[in-house]
Amino acid sequence: MLGLLALATIAVSISAAIFALARPVEAERAWIGIERHWRSALARSGMTLPGTPDLADLDGRLAAHGLKVGDPIFMRIFKREFELELWMLRDGRFHRFVTYPICKWSGELGPKIKTGDRQAPEGFYTVDATALNPKSAWHRSFNLGFPNTYDRAFGRTGSFLMVHGGCGSIGCYAMTNPVIDEIWRLVTAALSGGQQRFQVQVFPFRMTERNLARHAGSPLADFWAGLKPGYDLFEASQIPPKVSVCGKRYAFAPGAEGSNGAAPIEAGCPAGAPAGS
Repeated sequence: MLGLLALATIAVSISAAIFALARPVEAERAWIGIERHWRSALARSGMTLPGTPDLADLDGRLAAHGLKVGDPIFMRIFKREFELELWMLRDGRFHRFVTYPICKWSGELGPKIKTGDRQAPEGFYTVDATALNPKSAWHRSFNLGFPNTYDRAFGRTGSFLMVHGGCGSIGCYAMTNPVIDEIWRLVTAALSGGQQRFQVQVFPFRMTERNLARHAGSPLADFWAGLKPGYDLFEASQIPPKVSVCGKRYAFAPGAEGSNGAAPIEAGCPAGAPAGS
């Protein structure tokens, strides 16, 4: 165990050195690969990923935030950071309850395009009770709902793109079994408690101006710029935005105070809404 931890520490140090010396995008790709390897090694050894909360004290952690099982939820996923945030509704706005480490996701930064490309999706999705699979081959899972209205507008194909347990991925987000068990408890309680569906926002990285500038030369720069208005609306208000698809663009409008983000993502062009391409 100690040897594995030492190797993990060395790997992280090496990745930091690569990131400092290589060109930014190449360094980022190398860092992601190293992260995948050492997280998988930790999971295979039965060790807990760094950043995992105290899963044995869910009720105590909720109480410390003024929250409870059954409150409405909202999620954000950040690929490069290997993080899944779970937010919960309190006093009309969402509060970040926990950030879970992602054990593994597959592919590169960027959206899923077609069946077999091994890409994990990026974009805006909603999850309802029909997406839940308590008997998943990966312990438990929920389907993100790819392809959504936006994906279909571009003819993108794929199915069974999940958030699930374990630490393997072919286009999914693997959280380990203990973590997906906690997520499952919060998800199922929210949906059975009256939240019709919850929104999941999936980004390549935290959508800061600096991170977007780093990727300004990417063929995906326009797509990522089109995700940013939705990211910004939530950052400003902690209320999930109303999301629609206007032609071949995401379109966003501010969510009403107290909204739990349950509106489906459908085709439509809200008047005056900021839209991305």
